[in-house]
Amino acid sequence: MLASIAFYVLSVIAVISAFAVISARNPVHSVLFLILTFFTSAGLFVLLGAEFLAMLLVVVYVGAVAVLFLFVVMMLDVDFAELKKGFLSYMPIGLIIAAALMAELALVGSAAMSAQGAPIALAHAQPTQVTNAEAIGQVLYTEYLLVFQMAGLVLFVAMIGAIVLTLRHRPGVKKQDIAAQVGRKRSEGVELKDIRPGQGLG
Repeated sequence: MLASIAFYVLSVIAVISAFAVISARNPVHSVLFLILTFFTSAGLFVLLGAEFLAMLLVVVYVGAVAVLFLFVVMMLDVDFAELKKGFLSYMPIGLIIAAALMAELALVGSAAMSAQGAPIALAHAQPTQVTNAEAIGQVLYTEYLLVFQMAGLVLFVAMIGAIVLTLRHRPGVKKQDIAAQVGRKRSEGVELKDIRPGQGLG
């Protein structure tokens, strides 16, 4: 009974804080709501018996990623008003994606409701012979290795996209031109002088 109450309380907090992440006007508030979402999600993992995933969520995402987001938002002079220009023009695409996501959730929910009493096809969530970390490693690097690598590729593309979207070109900033450095000749980078002993360069 107590576990059920904790599950519903944490779920409601996670949903509300996740909605606040994308609806808050202040980006700092969005990051703080994101941290709250991670904490409540970690609590749900603990209730499900996946203590290792809960620890990873808190240590990696709350301890590193979210703090990094907060640091970047507070330290960089990002013009969020400029970034949010044209937000309404993307509203139809966002609504279509949201509708597709809700349809998928409804489909999964209806399938779960209709499958009550049927034998569970998935592996047991709490293996008894190995620890959480061993069970995740065995499944992740054997059956779901391709999905794991695809997730890494998606994160890599997202990282490049974030860099490209936030890259600003400023005039007068000295940059390293690797092509010019590699293509220069010896005569352009080396100057030989005939120095007499005891006179120095003058």
